[in-house]
Amino acid sequence: MDDLEEDLGLHKHLVDDDGDSSDNNSTRAGKKLRLPLVQPMFLETKKETGFNQSSRMCLERIREAMLHHRWQEASEYMACYPQILEEKACYTTKQYKELVWRASTEILHHHPKSTMEDYNIMYERMKHSGFKLYLKVSLEHSFHLMLQGKFEDAKQNLSAAESWRYGKELSAQIQRTKLIQAYRSLLDYIIWSEKKLALSNNNAFDAFSANQGMHNYFRQASVNLKEILSNPGIWDPFILSYVEMLEFYEDHEEALRVLNDYAFDNSFPPNPNAQIYLYKYLKRHDAPQKKLIHVLKNLQLLVPSHELMLEYSSLLLQSEKPRTTQKALSIVLELLDYACWRSNLGVWMCLKTIIHKLQTEDKWESIINEQMTSRKEWWPALHFTRFHARKDLEENPELLKVKALLANILCPDRTLKYTAELVTTGK
Repeated sequence: MDDLEEDLGLHKHLVDDDGDSSDNNSTRAGKKLRLPLVQPMFLETKKETGFNQSSRMCLERIREAMLHHRWQEASEYMACYPQILEEKACYTTKQYKELVWRASTEILHHHPKSTMEDYNIMYERMKHSGFKLYLKVSLEHSFHLMLQGKFEDAKQNLSAAESWRYGKELSAQIQRTKLIQAYRSLLDYIIWSEKKLALSNNNAFDAFSANQGMHNYFRQASVNLKEILSNPGIWDPFILSYVEMLEFYEDHEEALRVLNDYAFDNSFPPNPNAQIYLYKYLKRHDAPQKKLIHVLKNLQLLVPSHELMLEYSSLLLQSEKPRTTQKALSIVLELLDYACWRSNLGVWMCLKTIIHKLQTEDKWESIINEQMTSRKEWWPALHFTRFHARKDLEENPELLKVKALLANILCPDRTLKYTAELVTTGK
């Protein structure tokens, strides 16, 4: 309801009341501070017609009923209020089209007896109330149909919106049309998925027919899903849908191209999910270790606290290249910079393995000291306090032993209460 009031411009700015109110009252010549009361949309004027007055009063009744969740009363007033759309005055028709749309949707959403037919009637009326709202209302109508499981109806609705044109196409209209095309293709994928699940239950003859139907939906969906990469943005569900279909038809070359473009095209905004999707695809298809490390390296730059950093460090430990152990150390320490990993035994065990491997190299102490130089002041408070020792002892004694061993290696010049607590408990 607050959002509705903001959209309708019902909130007034408060008078600036900085300073002492007692002193200001005397210096402002009795000027009173106004409370942030919601003002009516239109005040009564001398030139107001009877129709305008009735519409204004009706809107106030609708707003009052919605504020108090009297949805039946609000619906009764709303049944009459859309007559305002027939008013020829520009200031009413333009201002109230979106108001009627949003208020009607809110009432139907909360009304206990609203039906799908009520929604359809409202959406169809709003679509044809003005060309500027047609595409937006069509998209929302399709979302509602999808939530009700009516995917075929939603697709028909989007197909009609996709072919809709009115006058000269504006840039905003073109963008909405592309979005509608994308969601229509997503619905093709959903229907394709349903047919794929049903395919195993059919006999040989029906299976052939069903497979042909599936392929038709795949072709329809792939046309627009393939073009998505020409529009920079975050398209996660659309990309995943397209890749799943490509994998099903064993077009691995195209699937890999799509995922690579989505992950590494600089025209797209940084998106950790794109790196994750590519990594999981490569892992499913037994890609070389070098490619897996390359993808995880990019993910680490975006989200150094991601759970896949454990796999990244494990892959580095398996690599025979020089300095990979030092890189793995850096990754795990950076992972432990985040409190969410503080009590994770797997991370500390991984760090223990890395340090044991480092100890076989020359100057391993200086390597660890270099990594810990910037951490020595705050890491003990994050990981090695008496409170952490008691908590680890209670929840995971194995973690206590591993951390106590590593504490002396990571912070050799510090007297830590964590290790002192371990001695006290006799563990």
